[in-house]
This record gives sequence, structure tokens and C-alpha cells, in this order.
Amino acid sequence: MKRPDFYPVRSLIYVDLAKEDYRIHLENWLYRYHIPDSISQFGPYVSKYAFYQALPVPEGGERFGTVRMQMTEHYWLANPNDIHEFVHHKALTEYFPPDVLVWQNNLPDPADGNSSADEMNFEGDDARATKGNENLGTVPFIFAFIPVWWEEDFKGEGRTVEDGPNYRWQFMVRYPDGVSMEEGDKWLKEEFIPAYTSQDEVTRCLSSKIIKSVNDCEFDRVVEMWFPSPSAWQKATKEAAQKVAKPDWAETEDFPYLKKSYGISGIFLSDIARSDNMTQYHGYITMR
Repeated sequence: MKRPDFYPVRSLIYVDLAKEDYRIHLENWLYRYHIPDSISQFGPYVSKYAFYQALPVPEGGERFGTVRMQMTEHYWLANPNDIHEFVHHKALTEYFPPDVLVWQNNLPDPADGNSSADEMNFEGDDARATKGNENLGTVPFIFAFIPVWWEEDFKGEGRTVEDGPNYRWQFMVRYPDGVSMEEGDKWLKEEFIPAYTSQDEVTRCLSSKIIKSVNDCEFDRVVEMWFPSPSAWQKATKEAAQKVAKPDWAETEDFPYLKKSYGISGIFLSDIARSDNMTQYHGYITMR
């Protein structure tokens, strides 16, 4: 029988929020059902499983496909794709009702007069493969695997926690169909990234290619930039918009020249996780 190889890798999931009314519903599902469901499934081969709360979207951040709920991070000791290749049966299926995908803005909202899924419960991997519908304003479920360590360092090596807290902008890009990784990266590394890193407002910049072989993620690269504050991000972005050359394959007329949510999607974060679930989770204990 095939055994999964040792394969340390990190995964990132972006969780959007369709409307503020749904935040408490999504939080309830995440902390009451999803954390224990997840740990019971992958606890033996995941060393870290954490939720990072999304910070408020700064003015202008919407056009970068910014998600509004959280980023979920896993550190895997075995390649999940390998695990799926040998015979195994889940004793319990994840509790993943379609409402969750509506709350996350991955499926159309019936409350807005749109039809939604008929399933009573999704198998978790099927839910995580949801593509979204640009015409209906929904967004894809972004689940990306990247190396444990950052592959490329563009600015700020040597920074420590003593240098102060960081306003982190993490985002992923997907180059348009027909644009090679080499062509897209050339623009990103020679135009987009330098337009930011040349400014004092950017204190750190790192990047990695997305490992598509694990789950066929459609996005190509993840980038993380750090700033002192949201206003510093706004200032740097205003300056970058004046510097970055529009590529021949641009999807939009205006900077960043990529379709929001489908060509670029990101999140604003602080330094710390709201919950490091493998060590901190003790159940859904309500306030009294």
C-alpha cells in the first residue's frame, strides 16, 4: 500500500464575507463545527492550523480583491494529495452546509434573489473547489499550497520583532489565460514589486510560487508586503499606481491591471493569529 511521503508544505485559505450580517454566523460555524471537524481529520499529520483575522479593508483596497473574514493557515507534514491516492474512508464527513459558502461569498445569496446550491451538506473538498461566479459577484474559494519557507526575498531581510508591529498585505495573483508564468512574473518582479519596494513605506517583501500539483489551485504566486499602517499602504499604493507599466495582457484599464478576486485577491493582517487551533482551541465556549 502506498504511504504518504514526508512533505512539509504550508497552505493558505482566503475566507471572504458576503455581508456583515453573516459574520457571526460564519464565526459560529468556524469555531463550533469546523475546527473540531478539521482537527479530527488531519490532526495526526498537521503541525499548525491557525486563523488570522482580517483587518478592515483600507480605502481603495476593494479593487485588489480583498477578503474580509480571515486567512486560514496549515503546516502539513504529508502531502494531502498523496493521502487521497490510497484507499481510505472518512468515519465522519465534515459538516459543511451550503450556507457557509453563501456567507463566504462563494455561492449566490438566495436572500438577494439568486439561486444557490441544493445540497444539504458538501463534502469538504468539493466545497473548497468552488469557483465563484464573476457575473453574480461571488468569489472563488482560494486554497493555495506554498513552500514552508519563502522562496524570494525582495526587501527587509534582518527585520526582527523589535522593529515594531507590521501591517501585512498578503495577496495572490493569477495571470490571465495565455500568459506564461515567466511572462507574468517578469512584469510582477520588474514593475509591480519594485514600484512598492522602492518606497520607504514598505518594510518587508517576500514571495513564493504556488504549488499547483497539490490541488490544482488556479492562482500562480503569493506575495506578502509589510507596512507600518493602513495609511502607509494607501500612500505607497497611490505612488505605485503612477509607476507600474500596464502590461499588454492587462485585464483592466486601471491599476493593478488584474481582475479583482479572480486575477488578484488578498487580505490585510496583523502579526499574530487569532487562534492557533492545534494548541489553543478548547471548544465553543459562549460568553455569559
